[in-house]
Amino acid sequence: MEVVLYVYDISKGLARNLSLAITGTQIDAIYHTSVVFGDVEYYFGRGIQQAVPGTTHHGEPLEKLPLGTSELPIEVVIEYMQSLQSVYTEDSYDLFLRNCNNFTHDLAMFLVGKGIPEHIRNLPETFLNTPFGQMMKPYIDNMLRGATQGPNVAPLPSTQGLTTGPPQQSKPSAPRGRVHNVTTLHGVEDLLASARSSCAVIFFTSSTCPPCKMVYPAYDELAAEAGDKAVLIKVDLNHAFDVSSKYNVRATPTFMTFLKGQKENEWSGASEGQLRGNVRLLIQMAWPPHPHSKLRLSSLQRPVSSYISYKKIPPLDKLVQKIGADAKAPALQALVGFIKSRETAGVAETHVPDLSSLADFIQTKFSSLPADVHFAVIDLVRVAFIDPRVSGFFAEERDHKTLMTLLSRTHDLANCPYNQQLVMMQLTCNLFTSTLYAEHLISHDALRETCIKFATHSLHDSAHPSLRTAASSFIYNLTAYNHNHRLSGQQQQQQSQQVDTDKLFESDQVELVASLLEAIRLETENMDSLHGLLLCLGLLVHLAPVDGEVMDLCRAMEAADIVGEKGEIKALAKEPLIKEIGVELLGKGLV
Repeated sequence: MEVVLYVYDISKGLARNLSLAITGTQIDAIYHTSVVFGDVEYYFGRGIQQAVPGTTHHGEPLEKLPLGTSELPIEVVIEYMQSLQSVYTEDSYDLFLRNCNNFTHDLAMFLVGKGIPEHIRNLPETFLNTPFGQMMKPYIDNMLRGATQGPNVAPLPSTQGLTTGPPQQSKPSAPRGRVHNVTTLHGVEDLLASARSSCAVIFFTSSTCPPCKMVYPAYDELAAEAGDKAVLIKVDLNHAFDVSSKYNVRATPTFMTFLKGQKENEWSGASEGQLRGNVRLLIQMAWPPHPHSKLRLSSLQRPVSSYISYKKIPPLDKLVQKIGADAKAPALQALVGFIKSRETAGVAETHVPDLSSLADFIQTKFSSLPADVHFAVIDLVRVAFIDPRVSGFFAEERDHKTLMTLLSRTHDLANCPYNQQLVMMQLTCNLFTSTLYAEHLISHDALRETCIKFATHSLHDSAHPSLRTAASSFIYNLTAYNHNHRLSGQQQQQQSQQVDTDKLFESDQVELVASLLEAIRLETENMDSLHGLLLCLGLLVHLAPVDGEVMDLCRAMEAADIVGEKGEIKALAKEPLIKEIGVELLGKGLV
């Protein structure tokens, strides 16, 4: 996907003609920029917006600068821009400090690993460094704000429905929510095969059967009601002799139902009540409500709205001093400058540094640094990842080499210093500041397995409560992401859509449940710690497959008893989740 920078002069040539005389500095243009890829022009004005290339209120661009090629899928890019919406809001727009060029620079860094030309990005600083610029700043900002932000037009789209290339060829599935009229045995068998994981009904009729026609409207209504949950078929035996022979049908109307690929029932007669009752019972058998839906689980029956992150800024000068001579590396200097600027000036006034240089430094230099300064570098990266622009950039890094490099020097708990383990565990929590990283973390086997192993080991470090808390926080973020997807999947299934309701592999969930139960068993003093552990366990167990390994493990380990015993400890007895998770979810919910 080609990425092009569109450059406009919003002064329409006035800056070139008048700037030297007024400010004493030659300014060629007042630049507005946008990024074009996938036949869409993206820019920052009234929030993050889009348009057909060259059709914005700025007219024709002054120039079009190719920035390179991006291999990122369009839906990933849109997700990244959505993560920036909290930074680039309409209210945060500032002609000099937070403008369209800052946005295009950040987006270009994400797409192709390099920013926009410096003379464009640094123009506000050039202007404000003149006495006239300082004096006229508020007036110019007020005068040009409308011209730069432009009118309200199309906002940033969602990723739903986006395509990233030619449609893929796939075997067509049976449309749902309507009756399928079939005249061949092959057609019937194809439809039954499409319902092998759910259920199907065959209505054997004929054009000369008046009673059959009496229940046609009811059958159509049942098909619409069933939606994606069932396939309803109608066969006219006057035109489908091979079907009547195959299924040995001698009279019409005759109905046959199939559950999970096996014949379930057969009856004859034009009783509308019997038809409705039998079909609805069949669908309920194919799609039984999860037993947890009947439980009182106030902490688990809604999506998790926020993730835990570690935002505390360490003494930066001490960290730099600890790193020593290597702190003079341009990548680290830029990183420290970025953190300081973000802390003092705020997100809106802080530009993201060259993150590709930081990635290269960590991948090539980190392992050779003295072991006692590793924690300082990791802590700097942890703080940088608070910004979703940073975590979003590294989420798209191929093979996640930067994060894997840091983890490779940390997850050996027997030989790794405690302070390094702690900041690395906190860094893994900060991955969730970007919506992109959660998905990439789960889909990348090596990264996911390493992080889970690191967290489960840290969870049982009896000597360091802070490390256990950080590990619990990471597990909470991971399980909350899976929980949200599971809730969404359950809702879609209730709306007659078949979806995969889990993101985490079942084997990972089993490992996490076993580790959490052991940590709960060992917790005897800290109610806050117990609360976090119980919540993580609840997020994993709630709405888990009834016949799956997570439920089986909880039964085998007598999870309800492990949780219930915490209520007998005076320091922990008032924790409300003991009842909700132990009695309701693990007691009633596992029966």
